[in-house]
Amino acid sequence: MKVLFVGDIVGKPGREILRQQLCKIQEKFKIDFTVANGENAAGGAGINKKILEEIINYGVDVVTMGNHVWDKKEVLSFIDTEPRLIRPANYPKGTPGRGWNIFTVNNQIKIVVINLSGRVYLPPLDCPFQTIESIYAQVKELTPYIILDFHAEATSEKQAMGWYLDGRFSAVLGTHTHIQTADARVLTRGTAYITDVGMTGPRDSVLGVDKELIIKKFTTQMPVRFEVAGGDIQLNAVIMEFNEKGRAVSIFPLQLIQESI
Repeated sequence: MKVLFVGDIVGKPGREILRQQLCKIQEKFKIDFTVANGENAAGGAGINKKILEEIINYGVDVVTMGNHVWDKKEVLSFIDTEPRLIRPANYPKGTPGRGWNIFTVNNQIKIVVINLSGRVYLPPLDCPFQTIESIYAQVKELTPYIILDFHAEATSEKQAMGWYLDGRFSAVLGTHTHIQTADARVLTRGTAYITDVGMTGPRDSVLGVDKELIIKKFTTQMPVRFEVAGGDIQLNAVIMEFNEKGRAVSIFPLQLIQESI
């Protein structure tokens, strides 16, 4: 089975390159299942119903989130009833939405997609390591195909999670920092891993935001209103192949750049 995971979609530019390139990628690499992180999809922060449906219509099967999940208050009106939208599972019990779900690939193979938030330099949610053990106990008999989007800031926390789950999960994929890392690999017991998948959005930016605004913020220490940048667009993703036991055969990063006209 081949799975495509698309890095954090940022605003309209990220959605536009997804619209133009996703089907081509899926056809070229014979992708069976596609996951994308969409926590920045609506104007650079959060998601709404219209944009979620837009992303799914482009060919994404599941949209994961992160620390910006609640930035668009509209999300509260549909997150409980939308099974294809996954928010961090380590929010306290009773939080709207779901932290994982099970899906069917090609009408026969079951695959679990889980979203977790790190705690280093991010809001201190429940322990991601304890949370993932609880979820694993529920899903390990359902299918060997288990994918985790670990939305975290610290490289060390992401790497620790990768090794912690090596041999039990099909993939542990880092998101949040928007810069694709050069460490995509299959860990020793068969789990596909990368510290950060990267960003799908404006290339000539600072993490998707207009670079001049960020420079102004750093040089003046004054607050600025963030705006999604324009110009060239990039798509960052990873393509993974898994065997019948759910272990990774390969993982390789994908970077597409679309120049502005």
